[in-house]
Amino acid sequence: MAALCFVAWSRPVLAYRPFDGTDAAVAAKGEVEIELQPAGRLRDESGASLIAPGTVINYGLTADWEAVLEGIGQTPLSPPGATNLTAAGAFLKHVVVPGSLQDKTGPSIATEFGVLLPDSTGNSGVGASLAGIVSQRWDWGTIHLNVETVLTRNHHADVFVGAILEGPSTWTVRPVAEVFYENEFGKAQTLSGLVGLIYRVRDNLSFDIAVRHALTNHHPVNEIRAGLTFGFPLSSIVSHAAHRDALPGLR
Repeated sequence: MAALCFVAWSRPVLAYRPFDGTDAAVAAKGEVEIELQPAGRLRDESGASLIAPGTVINYGLTADWEAVLEGIGQTPLSPPGATNLTAAGAFLKHVVVPGSLQDKTGPSIATEFGVLLPDSTGNSGVGASLAGIVSQRWDWGTIHLNVETVLTRNHHADVFVGAILEGPSTWTVRPVAEVFYENEFGKAQTLSGLVGLIYRVRDNLSFDIAVRHALTNHHPVNEIRAGLTFGFPLSSIVSHAAHRDALPGLR
């Protein structure tokens, strides 16, 4: 668990498997929610890379606040290179207006903000981000809209605008899609599309798979993503640890 706290999903701020954007919801109070990608493959103009692992850890602070830790382990495959811990950060997410994602009427509105931490290699510094999220759920599906402004680790301005479309939330297996545009001013522009499936085993466990194709400065980027999201109350870990320490010979 301690190791997972330092590796996470691919974007530096937003997180909702298997997307680059997120939804206007937070983990329940006292709940830990982990979004885990054991391994993924990314290919861009620099070559192929292994994303392993990729994790986001969310913890529900109150009914409408959560803390988020994230980052990724990325290993170049062709040409081969050393593993780099990148895209790490610490954030807070707040549901400003409860709505359809909280079993109320109307859109759910949330914000997420925090600090981007330096990569484990290279000369990157500290950045910051602020995002706004609007989600609306209907019987036929759900839409999430994301707008994010970032001061990158190299101190460039960056803007991200994206939309996620999901099939009916009552389906065990629902189709999903995402499109986004990102502009790191003076450095790179990206237009991306993703399609995939989410299989909900139960309320606190789901699996996902998706393929993503993008153009960054007119160069293709292709990615395969597969992972799972699971949750549990933090009190269950505390109780288990207390019970173990109370047993003779296990202290």
